[in-house]
Amino acid sequence: MAATVLVVEDEKEIRELLRRYLERAGHGVLTTGSGAEAVRLLGERGIDLTLLDLGLPDVDGEEVLREARERGRVPVVVLTARTGVEDRIHGLRLGADDYVTKPFSPTEVVLRVGAVLERARGSSAGAAPAASYGGGRLRIDESRHEVTLSGVPLGLTPTEWGLLTALASVPGRVYSRYELVNRVRGYEFAGYERTIDSHVKNLRHKLGDVGPELVETVLGVGYRLGWGRDP
Repeated sequence: MAATVLVVEDEKEIRELLRRYLERAGHGVLTTGSGAEAVRLLGERGIDLTLLDLGLPDVDGEEVLREARERGRVPVVVLTARTGVEDRIHGLRLGADDYVTKPFSPTEVVLRVGAVLERARGSSAGAAPAASYGGGRLRIDESRHEVTLSGVPLGLTPTEWGLLTALASVPGRVYSRYELVNRVRGYEFAGYERTIDSHVKNLRHKLGDVGPELVETVLGVGYRLGWGRDP
C-alpha cells in the first residue's frame, strides 16, 4: 500500500536508513530532523503517516504527535530509545498508532508502517455495506472508512476505528481487552492491554452523551456495543 511517509528523526543515519527501506517498499518519503519543520510539513503536504522520534532537539516530539493528530488525524508510529513499558503506554495514550523501540530492524518498521496504513485506510475490496445501529443513530461505512452519529461525521483515530468496528461486528458480545488488542493491533506487547481503557475513554468522548451506553463496560471482563444492529 504505497503512501507518503514523513520521517522525523534527528539522527541523519537513521533517517536515511528508513528512507531507503521505505522507498524500496514503494512509499514516497519526506525526511526532517526538526520538530518545527515536521509541524510545517504536516500542515502543508498530504502526509499519510508519520514516523516520529520523540527525542527531538528543538520541539518536543509529543507536541509533533499532537499536531499530527489534529491535522487530519495522520497516523503516527513512534520511534524512541525509551524501552520501558510505562513509556510505551504513555506514547500510545497520547495517540500514537504504534511504537517501535531502538535499536530496531528497518524491515520491521516497514511492516509496521504497512499494518498501520491498512488499518487507517480500511479495505474497500469485499467490504460489507454500511451498517446502522440504534435505530439509525450510529452508521458505520467500512468501504468509505466513515462513522457518523446522528448524521455527524466522527473523526476517529485508526485505533478508535478499530475498537468501534470490532465491537460492532457482533453487537452485545463482550470482548476482553486481550481480544481487542489483537483485533485492533494484530499483535500484542506487554502492557498494551492497559491502554485499551484510555482509547475507550477517548472514543466515548467523541461519541458524546451516548458514549457510555454505546460502548458499555462489563466489569471484570471487557467491553461490548450497547446498541443493536438495525435490520
